[in-house]
Amino acid sequence: MRTVDADTLATRSREELLRRNGVFEGFFRAEAPRLAEACHEMSRRFLAGGRLLAFGNGAAATDAEHVSVEFVHPVIVGKRALPALDLGPDFEARSPVVLKPEDMVMGFAFPARDAAVERALRVADERGALTFALAGESGDYSFDLPDEDPFVCQEVFEVLYHMLWETVHVYFEHREQGHDVGASSFLYPFLGRQEQRLERVVEQVQGSMLQKMEEVNGMRAAAAETEVGILSEVAIDVAERLERGGKVVAFGNGGSATDANDLVADCVAPPPGLRPLPAVSLAAEPANITAIANDIGKEAIFVRQLIAHARPEDVAVGFSTSGGSANVLSALGEARKRGLLTVGILGYDGGRVVSERLADHAIVVRSDYIPRIQEVQASVYHVLRGLLEELREQPR
Repeated sequence: MRTVDADTLATRSREELLRRNGVFEGFFRAEAPRLAEACHEMSRRFLAGGRLLAFGNGAAATDAEHVSVEFVHPVIVGKRALPALDLGPDFEARSPVVLKPEDMVMGFAFPARDAAVERALRVADERGALTFALAGESGDYSFDLPDEDPFVCQEVFEVLYHMLWETVHVYFEHREQGHDVGASSFLYPFLGRQEQRLERVVEQVQGSMLQKMEEVNGMRAAAAETEVGILSEVAIDVAERLERGGKVVAFGNGGSATDANDLVADCVAPPPGLRPLPAVSLAAEPANITAIANDIGKEAIFVRQLIAHARPEDVAVGFSTSGGSANVLSALGEARKRGLLTVGILGYDGGRVVSERLADHAIVVRSDYIPRIQEVQASVYHVLRGLLEELREQPR
């Protein structure tokens, strides 16, 4: 038997989740004024035809992917698609070719400085782009690493760019319409339908950012009470499958696809101090995804790949904020038939994954707002990754 039991793992999971709240509190209370200012300038650049270009290496590359899908495919019905691009692994060569002076550039680098990211940011700055260094010193808006744990840093930066996305819509709609913030009104009810001075909007946006930080901290605290028992069981069962020679097979759509990619990056190319674990992301295969969607249908994009890759000793991890994504449901159902351990990392009430019992374990972040769900899900799977490392070190 392992020397670390489920109760001990649950206690450690709770501690790790709650520890994050203090980091988030300190970071966003310090940075809210700068973030509100940055969003103001971003709105001006978007309205002038600028684009948001994002890049990074390793696990940081998944944040560039997330930024792109967040701005291009907004989760609020009626919000416009804003031009954003993930420049990919050859970003240092691509950026000077595609860059325009009115663009915005966001470079991700953690847990340590990345010379290629810094060079690309400096070139962008020289060409007039608005630059963000997450983290680093080479941007118009540069941010230090908020914590020694790279997983926590990544989670903070995810909340940061979600806030930028939410707030940019407020600013450019305020500029265009003078008062009506349309479908964003539930995000920023203080704007109402009365025209206000932009300076007043900036001040109130800062307060709203802090409110959002408190919301995600509250949801993380709730997960620390309700989900840590399941989280510890998942860690034990996944560790047992890995010991048998299995691998993690992850999948999801949109922002959940980037989470699947990030979990896999954290497994195969982990931060210093962690050893690699075998994992693949079915969401990281654009040629397969487009071929299957075109030839069979979108519901088959994961199940078709799963049939090719899965073995009975593997673990299928499906990400879904709704718990009802048809292609995730199909893949989890197929995984169950093939004897895989099935795990759902879900939002809302767990949706059909829970009601149809498609997951052996379901970790549910109970909310109906997608960015906040994803932010807490990131904390959950990062804590899970840490538990897997701890279990590898324990004798049986």
